[in-house]
Parts: sequence; C-alpha cells; structure tokens
Amino acid sequence: MSRRKDANFIKLNRAAIPTGLLESELFGHEKGAFTGAVSHRVGRMELADKGTLFLDEIGDIPLELQPKLLRVLQDREFERLGGTRTIHVDIRLITATNRDLAERPGRVP
Repeated sequence: MSRRKDANFIKLNRAAIPTGLLESELFGHEKGAFTGAVSHRVGRMELADKGTLFLDEIGDIPLELQPKLLRVLQDREFERLGGTRTIHVDIRLITATNRDLAERPGRVP
C-alpha cells in the first residue's frame, strides 16, 4: 500500500560485496576514481531513488562508511566516489542483520 510500491526495489547483501568495493556499490563512482574505474557507474542508492533500498547484513558496514550512509539518511544526498556533484535521492531504507548491534564494537552508547 506504500506510494513506493511500483518503484524500484534494490537489494544489496553486504556479505557478498568485498569491503573495498562497498562504497562504490552503494554510491557509484566516476570514471578514473580508482584503478579499474574505466567508466561512470551508478550506485544502488541512486538506483533506488523514489523506491526502496534493502541492505542485508547492515551490521557488517565498516565504521568509516557509516557517516556517508548517515548523510543519505539525514540529508538525502551524497556524491559518487571521485565525484564533485551532489546527488539528491528519496529512498526508503530497509535493513536486516543477524548481529546484536548493541554489542558491536565502536557503537555509540
């Protein structure tokens, strides 16, 4: 019954993505952003615009990536890896984990 029911439903299993590629997978990248980035790539956040992004195993997101994820949640914006243009998105975020997040090292009490 959601107004997003006919929009994209994008899934990402964190456990299936190597840590070094996760930022690019979520936010996309510009050509030349890193070795092997031979073309522009749209990330899952942008693909989910006006729809839903499901992040499985959110408890495994590295601490250094969490501020970028928080910016999307608070401000609905981000930049692609290697980019300078701010991209605005309107997404519903659904997450799942098998970890006890209250026990995770580095959490804020």
